[in-house]
Amino acid sequence: MKRLMIGNDAIARGAYEAGVTVATAYPGTPSTEIVSNLAHYPGVYGEWAPNEKVAMEVGAGASIGGARTLVAMKHVGVNVAADPLYTFVYTGVNGGLVIVSADDPGMHSSQNEQDNRGYGRFAKLPVIEPSDSQEALDFTRLAFDISEEFDTPVMLRITTRLAHSQTLVEEGERQEVEIKEYKKDAPKYVMLPGFARGRHVEVEKRLLRLREYSNNTEINHIEWGDRRLGVITSGVCYQYVKEVMPEISVLKLGLVNPLPDKVIREFAQGVERLVVVEELEPVIEEQVKSWGIAVEGKELFTLLGEYSPEYIALHLGGIAPAQGFELDKEIPPRPPLMCPGCPHRGVFHTLKKMRLKVMGDIGCYTLGALSPLDGMDACVCMGASIGMAMGMEKAGGVDPSKVVAVIGDSTFVHSGITPLIDIVYNQGTSTIVILDNSTTAMTGHQDHPATGLTIKKEPAPKLDLEALVKAVGINNVRMVDPLRLDELQQALEEELQRREPSVIIARRPCALLVKPPVNKKMVIQNDLCKGCKLCIRIGCTGIFFVEDEKLAVINPNTCVSCELCAQVCTFDAIKIMEG
Repeated sequence: MKRLMIGNDAIARGAYEAGVTVATAYPGTPSTEIVSNLAHYPGVYGEWAPNEKVAMEVGAGASIGGARTLVAMKHVGVNVAADPLYTFVYTGVNGGLVIVSADDPGMHSSQNEQDNRGYGRFAKLPVIEPSDSQEALDFTRLAFDISEEFDTPVMLRITTRLAHSQTLVEEGERQEVEIKEYKKDAPKYVMLPGFARGRHVEVEKRLLRLREYSNNTEINHIEWGDRRLGVITSGVCYQYVKEVMPEISVLKLGLVNPLPDKVIREFAQGVERLVVVEELEPVIEEQVKSWGIAVEGKELFTLLGEYSPEYIALHLGGIAPAQGFELDKEIPPRPPLMCPGCPHRGVFHTLKKMRLKVMGDIGCYTLGALSPLDGMDACVCMGASIGMAMGMEKAGGVDPSKVVAVIGDSTFVHSGITPLIDIVYNQGTSTIVILDNSTTAMTGHQDHPATGLTIKKEPAPKLDLEALVKAVGINNVRMVDPLRLDELQQALEEELQRREPSVIIARRPCALLVKPPVNKKMVIQNDLCKGCKLCIRIGCTGIFFVEDEKLAVINPNTCVSCELCAQVCTFDAIKIMEG
């Protein structure tokens, strides 16, 4: 029986069929659905780890303990997990371990579009890349076999387009795999320099065997067609190439590290013109050129963003783009906005009003950087806001009483605790605002240690953020409601004047976790409205402005009666109606 599956669902199913019993991840688009689904299969222990490094370490321990284990994360999460990953390649596995890297060409929901095939080359681990949901399932199963056969973790590299696109999948039966016996073996698992030197030798031997495997595996295969043009490709780009040029010769790569040098040479000799089609970095192209093979690649295609069938058709031989439907009118832009009633909106409105220098972080609240809120100065990566506030203070060019860091509750647990310790230890004075909305909102409302629920929504010990920040040495901690603007501004003014670090916890649940009140609604008294548009500048879709009438209007379909607009109205024109 076949059914439609997105790639992430297929990976979860493939891991289940492969006999996985441990799955760990930190949620991050486009990878989130993998472990959130896998955790609900019978016989699988699943968890949301505090961050990707911890997820990788839990996975390594489970593998050494004999369990087949899957670890999933988005591409930038692999940066966080890289420390244990690189060395785990040296130790090798006991039970098979697969790490899923969900890359994001086009940056649909990411701060960069790095190509994690590079980790395969640098860390010297095999990288497998499926091109549709069926292969996502099949390659996941295969990856565990490769992991155990070659004593190595395996990276399954996908992209956003595969993760969230649906194709038909034929499900199989679960393979019952016994937990492998653990045997103490310090030279294999304890990476002291003396032992690690020996393991490096094994890594290089393994790579030679993997290259031979790459030349013989069916997931790397030639599809002969018109030999005037041959294309080497992998992943979703394979689907695009076959769609627009089904008649040409194609070398489809499933194992993209190490590359099958013998198969590539055979293919190159069999075609008149050789082209590599790969999104982002020229990982395949550069290796092929290093072997003295004439090949085209990035001189035809961009290094930037994701490809499409139309783009490939246009640049591969000058074929006209595929014809699609045309719109009568141009679709107006729809920039991302915080939801109506979002507790972050009041924070950024206040920060902008106070003209503060705001070091931001990763989450829904990153949208606070956009107009009309314009409330963030910098944002780099998960957990960076706190350390950046410390650095800006120590640089000496900015008044420290004008610098704050904002960070979400999930992000704080992920990687904000350590830089907060740094501020205390090195006697900084920064004020940190923890935006606690009781969830990991941007990726779809996953739980974390401070919500008191597990991945299966089962009760768990709840991390007390207030007690935690006090424990690391913050003496000045206060709770505020971020939608009570006067309270919030007073707290910021007082804490910024301190010459020691402080933390403000702005606590209110995500607006999507609570139901709007049924007995309360916002109304505008037209005779009092002056058309100043202050209410519009909070960037809420629950209120809009009618230019012809010079009046603000409440949108009853989206307003959740958070009262923020009433607080910013200086003419008292917005009222709260009870009952």
